[in-house]
Formats: sequence, structure tokens, C-alpha cells
Amino acid sequence: MSYNHHSVSIHFANSMLKGARLNGLNEQQLLSESGLNSELLNNQEVRITPMQLSRLVQSIQRHGDDDYLGMGSHPCRFGVFGLMARQVVHCTDLRQVFKQAVFFYNLLVPASHLSITEEGDSAIFTLNLTDPSKDPDHALLDLLMILWHRFPSWLIGQRIPLKKVCFGHSTPEHFEEYRLMFPCPAVFDQPNNSIIFDRAIMDAPVVQTLQNLSSYLRRAPLDWFKRQSYYPVYTRKVMDYLESAESMVDTSMEDIANQLHTTTRTLRRKLDEEGTSFQEIKDGVRRDEAIHLLSQPNLPISKIARVLGFAEAAAFTRAFKHWTGISPSTYRKSKG
Repeated sequence: MSYNHHSVSIHFANSMLKGARLNGLNEQQLLSESGLNSELLNNQEVRITPMQLSRLVQSIQRHGDDDYLGMGSHPCRFGVFGLMARQVVHCTDLRQVFKQAVFFYNLLVPASHLSITEEGDSAIFTLNLTDPSKDPDHALLDLLMILWHRFPSWLIGQRIPLKKVCFGHSTPEHFEEYRLMFPCPAVFDQPNNSIIFDRAIMDAPVVQTLQNLSSYLRRAPLDWFKRQSYYPVYTRKVMDYLESAESMVDTSMEDIANQLHTTTRTLRRKLDEEGTSFQEIKDGVRRDEAIHLLSQPNLPISKIARVLGFAEAAAFTRAFKHWTGISPSTYRKSKG
């Protein structure tokens, strides 16, 4: 059985909806289209599926006619990203992609200023909002920084390995989410918002085609959120093993240590150094799978409990409330 689903903090939905409200959009319509409900938004511990967040972004962009979610100094007309993407897919390599994209956005979108520079063995992509005060929770900035890592990576058919990602603002309350968003250290209170990566990958050829791009744009931004889990090495190994296990609930730390040709003591120490534990990882995998399964309308809670290895629905309910602060039935009701 594969437990390869991931969840996203409700923080991002709340922040995006704040901007939508300020711009007079119909909140109930947005929530309905994205499979969310105001009851979910009131609990900061709740996590949602990447699909729900993706649909919310699409709804706000479409109804507000603004790729920048109403949080830029000026609107960025809905579809500008797609227009840019259709141009840069014809580029020969990543260097040309960044140069053309930067030129395109700086020409057409006054709400942000982009640049790409090469210094020593590093390439630095910088993105600053013209009026950051319109994005107080940094939801737009987070979305754009993810976009400018994920989309160029997709174009060259490989993930761009990042050295670090820099933000101009102070460390936010949702700081923990950054390790899920970016495969590198995140640093704050910097002069600019920037993504720093190895200069050598600028020579990587574009491998995607205009035909591939059409389906990619229909899915966007789902692919940017879906596989957002970038973890330290041992955390990732344990998670991968749990996600692919036939029966995750029966998988012990000893089983994984044996697979990794190490001792449980060493594995426990490595996870401790990475700021986590075996039980914490296991709970996270089960929580995310539970959220995914609860988003399937016709799956009884009793069956979800069994799939996740709980002897009875009551035990699953207690665990889910511990993970999210809300019961499975309340979560499902508030979605509908």
C-alpha cells in the first residue's frame, strides 16, 4: 500500500482568503469550489490537501482576474503566467528561460521586479514585490517563490537543487512549512527575496514541449504543492520506507534500521539530530493519508480507520483529533 499523500497548513488558505475578501470576492463561492468550509479555517492546526489549496488558488485567480491573488500593488491579469510559459517553453536552456521570463514579467507586471544574476559558481533569482504591505502574511510571495523553483525545474525535467532561499521578511509563524516547500535552508531578514542555486544547471536544456505544457497549465498550481516534502536524509528514508510499506502500522523502527543496515540506536540518534522521531514521522504519514482519504466522499470513516491500521473507529478519531484538533466527522462535514 502506498501512503504517498501530503498535506498543507491551513495558514496558506486563510492568508489567500484575506486578500480575496479585501477585493470583494465571494468567499462562500471560493470555498465551495475548492472543497473547503469556514469551519475548517477557524482551526489553525488543520491541514488540507494540495488539491484543495490548488483549487482555491485557481478560483481566486479566475474570479479576481489576477494571477497575483489581489495581493500585488497592481493586478497581474489572469493568464499572464500561461502566456509567459508558452514563450519560454521554446527556449533552448534554463539560462534563456530565466532571462526571457524576467524580461517578460518586468515588462508586463508592475507588481513585482525580477532579476537573474550569475556570481561565481552561483545563480541568483530575485523577486521583490513593489508593495509588500499588500501581502502581510507572505502568501503571494510564498506562492511565487515556489512557482519560480517548480516551473523551471519542470521545464528541464529535473529538480533544480537549491543552495538556499532568502526572504526579506522576519521569520514567520509558519516557518516549519518552509522545510516542506524548499529543499534547502530558508533564511530571513535578507536584503531581497531570492533563490540561490548552482550556476552549472543554467546550461541544462529545456526538455518539455508545447504539447506537455497545455496539461501542465491545466493542473497548475497543483504540481507545485503536491510533492512539497523536502526532508533531511534519514527523515526522508524513514518516510519513504513507511509510505511504501505493505502495512505501515506493523512496520517498526527495527525493520527500517535493518533495511538501512544500521542499528535502531544509530537511527534514533540520526532522527534526533534532524529534529524528529520515528513516531512523529509515522504519525505525520498517517495524518496526511487520513486527510487524503477523508476528502474521498464515499469512504466510510470505519473503513479509513481500518486502512490506517486502527482497530476501531474510536481510536482513529482520538488520533485524528490529536493530530489536527478536529474530529474526522467534523473535518468531513466542514468540507462539504
